[in-house]
Amino acid sequence: MPDPKKPFSIPGPNQLAVIRAAVKDGRFEEVTQPSDRKAALKANSLGFLDRDRKSASIWYPTDKARALLTWLESETPAGEGNQPAPYQLLPPLSPEDYAALEADIIARGVLVPVEYDEAGNILDGHHRVQICESLGLVDWPRFVRKGLSEEEKRAHARALNLNRRHLSSAQKREIIEEQLKETPSISSRAIAARMGVDHKTVSAVRSSLVSNGEIPQLEKTEGRDGRMRPAKPMRTMFLPDRANVKELKVVAKQIRDREREVSRSVRTGLINAIAEQGKVVAGQMPRAAFAVGYADPPWQQEAWSDETGQDRGLMYPAMPLDEIMALCAGDRSPFTADAILYLWVTTNRLDDGLAVLKTWGFDYVSAITWDKVNIGMGRWVRDRTEHLLIGKRGNFPGLIPGTQPESIYAEPKTAHSRKPVWFAEQIERLFPDMRKLELFQRRESLSEGDIRRNGNWSFWGFEASEGEAA
Repeated sequence: MPDPKKPFSIPGPNQLAVIRAAVKDGRFEEVTQPSDRKAALKANSLGFLDRDRKSASIWYPTDKARALLTWLESETPAGEGNQPAPYQLLPPLSPEDYAALEADIIARGVLVPVEYDEAGNILDGHHRVQICESLGLVDWPRFVRKGLSEEEKRAHARALNLNRRHLSSAQKREIIEEQLKETPSISSRAIAARMGVDHKTVSAVRSSLVSNGEIPQLEKTEGRDGRMRPAKPMRTMFLPDRANVKELKVVAKQIRDREREVSRSVRTGLINAIAEQGKVVAGQMPRAAFAVGYADPPWQQEAWSDETGQDRGLMYPAMPLDEIMALCAGDRSPFTADAILYLWVTTNRLDDGLAVLKTWGFDYVSAITWDKVNIGMGRWVRDRTEHLLIGKRGNFPGLIPGTQPESIYAEPKTAHSRKPVWFAEQIERLFPDMRKLELFQRRESLSEGDIRRNGNWSFWGFEASEGEAA
């Protein structure tokens, strides 16, 4: 057996993860990822793994592998300054990935804010900070995440990196193992949902840890069919001593609602931080600077009759459909990657409104109909309604149950094209902490007391060159 104190040629992160898994479980079995096979072959060429004689996908650790891990542990300094950050839970980037990230930061700066907790600990962005400090930078986008428990902070850090980074199966297994050891009483499906992985993967890791005695088996209960199944864990810290089923459901709902609120608050804060990095110049269409959009395009309308011609009451020039579609398409968008858009459309232009939503990068999710009470004109029907289409893109947070507005709102129409302020009030109520942009609107045209004068709204219209959206 090699001397444990003898220096080794240290394998890369992927190979090391495979070696650790093989030593821990007594064997390593490849799955579907090519990176696993490549890492195992490299570890084999270095003498750390032996291949099974019958199965080419099974590898066994050598004495050299065990000596390597022993040596690595003995060479790791125990001083406080050398300990990993409390939420640096994943293996470091490979030299190639680190170099690529460094080159990107040099070229474009830090695009994703570094996340901190209230105490100043980094939750996400250790490599970004390390690169910035090595380049002599003293400032970078920051976002402070508040109100999370220690367990929630670690789970959040794991989930972000698992979804962002290209990890091998062995590396993912290590992360899942740490989560299971930390919260063994939470079901595999719940952990899988939290970390963004398949629940079967979590179950397989759990079975291995249970067989090794590293975590306890979930308590089992007998189902209606007589089969024993793992019991679904119930959080009981806030439950009364003799809670009945009805009370249990109430408490469980309160827990779910709190988790939704925390998740929504976290997403809102991150989106706001990204929006602040957007481009806002007076007289120009903003770029990636707003998470909430409200637009009433000047649609070209069909003639009410062939004799009288088009509606001559427009107070602004109409825009062709292709110009409306091009206005906020692609990199011209004033909205962040995660955003919501409210788009006004007349009944005869519904198809065009859906096309604009899609061209601007949004998926249609729902609509609110405005009942104008008084009947208007129309070629096929006498118009009485307009519709506010709702589009969503990216990971924009959903609404808290019970806060949704109704799908129909009735108020008599007044001046041409003027929409009831009620709709803007609903948007402000739902997203009070988010930056909002209204297209085809000027602040000066709003009535005194309009909610959009509160400073949370910006505007862009035909007079944009005079200083709107600033």
